Amino acid sequence: MAQALSPAKCFPRNVQGLNSCQADPANPALAAPGDDDMERSHQSESATLRLRNQACRRGRPRPCRSNSDSSMRKALLLYNPLSGRRRKRRQADAEEALSVLKSAGIEATAAPTRAASDATDQTKRAIAEGCDTVFAAGGDGTVHDVLQGLVGSRAALGIIPLGTANSLAHDLKLPLAPASAARAALTAKPRRIAVGEVRYRDLTGNESQRYFTVMVGIGVDAHLFYTLDPLVKRHLGMAAYCLKATRLWLTHKMEYFSVEITGEQAEVSQLLAVRIANFGGVLRQLAPGASLERDDLRLVLFRTRSRLAYLRYVLRGLFATNWQVPGIELVHSKDAICRELPPPTASGGSPRIFVDADGELLGTLPAEISVIPDALTLLVPNG
Repeated sequence: MAQALSPAKCFPRNVQGLNSCQADPANPALAAPGDDDMERSHQSESATLRLRNQACRRGRPRPCRSNSDSSMRKALLLYNPLSGRRRKRRQADAEEALSVLKSAGIEATAAPTRAASDATDQTKRAIAEGCDTVFAAGGDGTVHDVLQGLVGSRAALGIIPLGTANSLAHDLKLPLAPASAARAALTAKPRRIAVGEVRYRDLTGNESQRYFTVMVGIGVDAHLFYTLDPLVKRHLGMAAYCLKATRLWLTHKMEYFSVEITGEQAEVSQLLAVRIANFGGVLRQLAPGASLERDDLRLVLFRTRSRLAYLRYVLRGLFATNWQVPGIELVHSKDAICRELPPPTASGGSPRIFVDADGELLGTLPAEISVIPDALTLLVPNG
């Protein structure tokens, strides 16, 4: 069993100054604009906005509002060729969105990703080469991978939802059609938001760290992603999640672990640290009170192993009710520290408690979850 060291000792901070808009001399893309840049910007602004309005009008019957706050001029669209169920159309979907951006006067290019590290590295290179916007064209996993390269920069994150769940896209009320999502980005408002951060042990036992925008799950939720077959997910989509969740609900032994919140400790069988209000689909409001506009987490604490309580909580979200489920508590917090409980006997071992973020399996406990304010520029659609 991995030793449950203090996360403050296990996970030293390595990111500084994420909430500033200061120039970074080591990265030209993050440098503050000079007088010449500002003059050229003002001269091209009107023409660019005219092109954007023309592109929007071609795609829908009502006119688009141009957004004078938008600074999108050079963009990279990263698409996951394996995301979602319509993989054969993935390149065509990306090209469709790319065409909308180009017709609006954006210097836009597209590139496929093959692995999480690809998307993160491609994002960092794009920023270094002057891109002010990076689009994640895929599901929540693709958004998650692109996010790792964006946090701390001034480049904006745009989303073209092409995945299975598309939870963040649902929360932002984005159109699910690629061209429509691209048009929405042309008039979207760049908004600075907080992001979540989770520190954990990866599956090889090494300390690691990731940012997230949707949620972190510890316990049964993460065990689902540990056991979910990617091939089944690609063929069945959301049905694969539902089938696996039902099987776990019926058969999985729910293990307790400890969670520390603002100095108080509790034992739970599952913890959800949620950042968005609306997941869409069956879940809808998984954690009422969560919001990207807040600088904290909405924690769902399962202080029970009752299968009936788990079912009632899911049904509460399904039917959008305000049921109070005994043993399940919702609280706001800026952080949470989770550790395995000591084994019941000296010779016994504790089962691994898994951690996931944005629907991606990460590793195991111990884990520290926190929020970094003003860390990301997100394109939020108007209306």
